[in-house]
Amino acid sequence: MKMIVGLGNPGKEYENTRHNIGFMVVDSYIDDFKLENKFQAMVSKKNIDGEDVLFVKPMTFMNLSGIAVSKIAHYYKIIPKDILVIQDDLDLPFGSYKIKVNSSSGGHNGIKSIISSLNTESFCRLKIGISQENRGSVIDYVLGKFSKKELEELKKSYSRYQEILKYFICYGIDKTMNQFN
Repeated sequence: MKMIVGLGNPGKEYENTRHNIGFMVVDSYIDDFKLENKFQAMVSKKNIDGEDVLFVKPMTFMNLSGIAVSKIAHYYKIIPKDILVIQDDLDLPFGSYKIKVNSSSGGHNGIKSIISSLNTESFCRLKIGISQENRGSVIDYVLGKFSKKELEELKKSYSRYQEILKYFICYGIDKTMNQFN
């Protein structure tokens, strides 16, 4: 079983904010799936090409994402290498991506929470760039909404992110990193 986790903050006021790119990518992939509220998360279970996959959007707010992730991983006995977390990354150019495993949080509070709750850094990450020049306050920037132009650019990138998720589901992290990094 694999778990795909999109990071974000619940609530209407956080929709289309930079920090919610993980939610947005999961939503783009599971457009027609039913989400259920359990384990302090919105969860959808689907069989994709013979692999059971949980799509997860933690409802614990970003800084406590690890609570939901660890509850689900423990309940379903999912090992860290079978978990892919989709996160925003300030250090990457807007819309670009990097796939990582066994790395630090890089200051990302959602990732810090997951590392602490799972007691390991050995889960996979799809880091999606949200950075632009002159962003000012980091908190204001990550909690700020994407512009209409940025949303249009992101929508064009969804198919690439979805391809990465599908590859991870079918082939695991090593082949996914070789194929897309």
